[in-house]
Amino acid sequence: MSSTLIPVILAGGKGERFWPVSRQSRPKQFLSLDGSTNSLLQATAARLLPESGGWDNLWVITSALIADGVREQLPLLKEDNLLVEPEGKDTAPAVAWATMEIAQRYGKDVVIGFFPADHWIGEQKAYQKTLDAATQVALTYDAIVTLGITPNYPSTGYGYIEQGECQGEFEGLPVYRVNRFTEKPDQITAQSFINTGRFSWNSGMFIFRAEVVLNELHHYAPNIINPLLQQGKAAYAQLEKKSIDYALMEKTQLAYVLPANFGWDDLGDWNALERLLKTDGKNVSLGYHLALDTTGSIIYNTNEDEVIVTIGLEDLVIVRARNATLVVNKNRTQEIKAVLKLLGKEPKGEKFL
Repeated sequence: MSSTLIPVILAGGKGERFWPVSRQSRPKQFLSLDGSTNSLLQATAARLLPESGGWDNLWVITSALIADGVREQLPLLKEDNLLVEPEGKDTAPAVAWATMEIAQRYGKDVVIGFFPADHWIGEQKAYQKTLDAATQVALTYDAIVTLGITPNYPSTGYGYIEQGECQGEFEGLPVYRVNRFTEKPDQITAQSFINTGRFSWNSGMFIFRAEVVLNELHHYAPNIINPLLQQGKAAYAQLEKKSIDYALMEKTQLAYVLPANFGWDDLGDWNALERLLKTDGKNVSLGYHLALDTTGSIIYNTNEDEVIVTIGLEDLVIVRARNATLVVNKNRTQEIKAVLKLLGKEPKGEKFL
């Protein structure tokens, strides 16, 4: 039984809340949101290469719409390790199909990890230590290990995981059975969770032996795994759109949580830049921005030949990219997805998506 982790990067997301920089053909994972030279996808691959032992064992699953973009961003990725979904059906079909394919190549005892392509990780050494511990848990128990993030404020935008009985320590980190998952609670409930010291944020990162998840999918999600086993990706048209959380994690009795603290952000919308960057003490600015009496705002300008000038503004997000400009109150950035649906219905709207 190999102790090598086979990482799979989930790179099919649309990143709509980062419009207008994120577009259908160039979604969030292709962007560098912190001003660095590497995109989020490239940074994710670089973090996982030490665990996989190199490009031979690193996999990516993405959509047909952006597969060429993945190839361009990761030119060393083996073509056989790139799984291209004919259409997006959320994470449950992606995890099921990738697990099947990897088990066929490496055997059912192989340890697989799934990692979103568009997250920010702060401390690489702590991250690798956590992945090593999770791999050991997956080899020791029939466990589906989820990495829980130690919460530092009562977020209403994350799912929460309640830890149950401690199952021991691995690499000095305690691992617990999962008592329950709770989706996006209100602020009072979120604060009560934090006060107990028993809850983690759900990071969306999972590690397990292939055989464990394949068996659990047969039990809890046969309508997803059986068509894939019979038809491969040709089954996608008939599959239900469902996340792995709803399809499996909230039902299985084999869920374990490994609370981690390596610096993490899921970069859910433009407000995430405030948590990562503080460029002038008053505002977060990327690109050319001239401010007069402007505070608490996020300004992102992709064009070096253009300037954004703000006067007397507060708590706004202003983004200028290509042929579109976004101006939104920081408290309403979650509504960007709704606006894009409206834009898609406009006769001239398609060219802006």
